[in-house]
Amino acid sequence: MNTNIVTTTWKENRLFESDNPGGHTLLIDTSEAHGGNDAGYRPKALMLSSLAGCSGLDVVSLLEKMRVTLTDFKIVVTGELTEEHPKFYNKVLVDYHFYGSELPEDKINKAVDLSVEKYCGVMEMFRQFATITIGIHLHQ
Repeated sequence: MNTNIVTTTWKENRLFESDNPGGHTLLIDTSEAHGGNDAGYRPKALMLSSLAGCSGLDVVSLLEKMRVTLTDFKIVVTGELTEEHPKFYNKVLVDYHFYGSELPEDKINKAVDLSVEKYCGVMEMFRQFATITIGIHLHQ
């Protein structure tokens, strides 16, 4: 079994510092309106970043193996929160934007599909509580 351990330490006010198994750290905070200093990532938004990062790593790796050259690539994730507490994402839109000349639509679609359906564990976790919609946009 593969296990990850993350330690999150309270620094002050609403500010926390969290590490990861690679030794990197990040700050987690909330807005001033909620008693924080807006000095770090918001926890729920960080979940959306994790989703994009997980899938992005898959897609870049797969396209590299398929010998697809991109000039740029970005993923825009939009999460809709429920109205009632505890608020969680019930709808998530993941838009993949690919930039380059002569982009092979079939290979790009295959790479995204493999990430979404097979490889991205964070995507699978999100599927447990949210409806996920995928968009693929080619910018040539």
